[in-house]
Amino acid sequence: MKAKEVRDWTAEEQAQKLAEAEKELFNLRIQQAAGQLEKPDRLRTVRRGIARIKTVMNTAKAAR
Repeated sequence: MKAKEVRDWTAEEQAQKLAEAEKELFNLRIQQAAGQLEKPDRLRTVRRGIARIKTVMNTAKAAR
């Protein structure tokens, strides 16, 4: 997911994708704690995606 792609989403889509990503991150952390995480790099990818979405959302608020 690129920042340009996130900017093209509506505010509702951004909020929905953010909630999904945070839920996925939670599940990945549980898997990691249990030693069942197969793709450790997925944690980093999801965290960065969350940061991208939050950054775009905050810049949209500042532009208003």
